[in-house]
Amino acid sequence: MAEVIERLRLRSLTKEYGAVKALQGVDLSIGGGEILALCGDNGAGKSTLVRLVSGAERPTSGEIYLDREGVVFSSPADALAKGVATIYQDLALAPRLQVYQNVFIGAELTKPSLLPFIRVLDKKAMKAASAGYLARLKVDIGDMESPVSDLSGGQRQAVAISRALRWEAGLVIMDEPTAALGVRETAQVLELIRQLNSQGVTILIVSHNMEDVLAVAHRVAILKNGRKVGECLTRGLSSEELGTMVMTGNLGERNIA
Repeated sequence: MAEVIERLRLRSLTKEYGAVKALQGVDLSIGGGEILALCGDNGAGKSTLVRLVSGAERPTSGEIYLDREGVVFSSPADALAKGVATIYQDLALAPRLQVYQNVFIGAELTKPSLLPFIRVLDKKAMKAASAGYLARLKVDIGDMESPVSDLSGGQRQAVAISRALRWEAGLVIMDEPTAALGVRETAQVLELIRQLNSQGVTILIVSHNMEDVLAVAHRVAILKNGRKVGECLTRGLSSEELGTMVMTGNLGERNIA
C-alpha cells in the first residue's frame, strides 16, 4: 500500500491578540489527497486558523509544516507561491471582469509584440487555459469573455477554483464554500470539491453546514474555545451526531485524535 504523504501539519499552533487567546496549542495534520473539514461554533478559532495557514497572519507560537518542511508565510502571496490557495466566502472575484481575466488576475500571460522589448497580453492563451481548468472541473461556462457578474453562484465558485488550479495549488482552503447558495448550486459546488480532490488536491473546508461536511469530507476536526477537542472519520456519522459534537465538544468513542 502506498504511503500517504502528509501535506500539512500544524504543531502547537497558538495565536494571541493581547489577552485574547484565539488559538491554544492546536495540533492538526492533513494527508495528501484528503478532504478535511474544520468545524466549530462562532469564536471557536476556525477563522484564525485559516488566516495563519493562508499567510494572512503569523502565529504567536507553534510551527507549520508543508510537505514535511517547516514554513513561515510572510503573506498570502507567499503561501500561494508555495502551493497553498485560499478561497474565501466572498471568492475575491472581480464581478465586472471576464471569466479568463479573473482566472489570471495578477498572473496574466503575455507574448511578444511587433515592437521590440514590448509584450502584450496573450488573451487567446488565457481564454484557452481558463476553459481547460473549467473542463477539469467538468464545468462548461461557454464564453470565457462573460463577466463574472452574469454567472451563477456555483459557476463563480468554479472560477475561483480554476484560479487555484492556475497557481498549481496542492492545498486549497475553502471558507464556507456553500454559504448562501440554493440547493442546486450547493450540489454543484460539492461536486466541484469532489472533482478537485479527484485530481489529487488536498482540501481543507471550513463550514457550519453539517450535511455538506459529511457529503465530501473524509475526516472532521472540531475546535472549541480556541482548542482542538478532537477529530473523527465522517464515515457512518450523521449530521445530528456531528452537530452535537460541535455544540458539546464531546466526540466520545469516535475521537481518533
